[in-house]
Amino acid sequence: MTLLAASPLTSSQCDAFAQEGVLLARGLLDPGALMGIKRELTEAIDRRARELFASRAIANLHQDAPFAQRYGLLMAQSPAIQDGFDVVPLFGRELFAFFHHPLLLDALSQLIGPELSLNPIHHIRAKPPQAQTAENVKGYFSVPWHQDSGVTVAEADASQIITVWLPLEDASEEMGCLQVLPGAHRLGHLTHVAIPGYGTSIRAADMPGITPRRMPMVSGDVLFMHRHCPHHSTPNRSKHCRWSLDCRFHATGDNSGRPWQPELRVRSQVDPGSVRIDHAAWVCAWQECLARGDGRTVHRVAAS
Repeated sequence: MTLLAASPLTSSQCDAFAQEGVLLARGLLDPGALMGIKRELTEAIDRRARELFASRAIANLHQDAPFAQRYGLLMAQSPAIQDGFDVVPLFGRELFAFFHHPLLLDALSQLIGPELSLNPIHHIRAKPPQAQTAENVKGYFSVPWHQDSGVTVAEADASQIITVWLPLEDASEEMGCLQVLPGAHRLGHLTHVAIPGYGTSIRAADMPGITPRRMPMVSGDVLFMHRHCPHHSTPNRSKHCRWSLDCRFHATGDNSGRPWQPELRVRSQVDPGSVRIDHAAWVCAWQECLARGDGRTVHRVAAS
């Protein structure tokens, strides 16, 4: 017997996503679902801090600082604290388990169908306070207007790919919350250019004339974005680090946007046995990919 998914999203929310290419589902998840990820990050931060302390790159471990502040305090001493802080190569077990969160997959099933795969593009991002960020990397933490299709191959423009963005704690306007352009996804992929020191950005002449919508969020909120939804973030003016997770899911069988990197089937009604829940196998697939030199990314940029 095929088990039907639950329906955490209302029909009006699904309609809003279709019309605007973006949906903020407030309180979709219990914040407790993110505690395991935060524990893994806390341990990783401590390991990295001790390495830097041993090499005399930093002088203060700030062991007693809370999760929302410690990373920024360490960043103020050495930008090297950020090295290796991403889904790959951290490969957290708790994070891997979160990719299979039933309520999250139920919502995605409502938006793109029950055959779901985890996309190979996924990131843990720390956005430290601007005041604690070295001048040479400030631009890295203030993301320009872009579409996520800008980092996938053109063949994936027809794929059903959804970006899931969520904060591990608060992501207020002061902290540089995301801003989006609702409805702009209907324009398809826009021309992107490379801005030195800032990143891949929609060409100024192609920016849609749509009023940006700010998306302040708290832990438990989930933002769903169409692959062609333009979005960006601004500097973090607070005293706390803004931690977030962004991952992508696509309809199984569609081009992932980076077909040389591992994707992972996380839900299937037609073939439940094809779902992969083995953390070690996922890590192995990525390690083999990186060993082949296939960790490369894609930036679809034109001459500015």
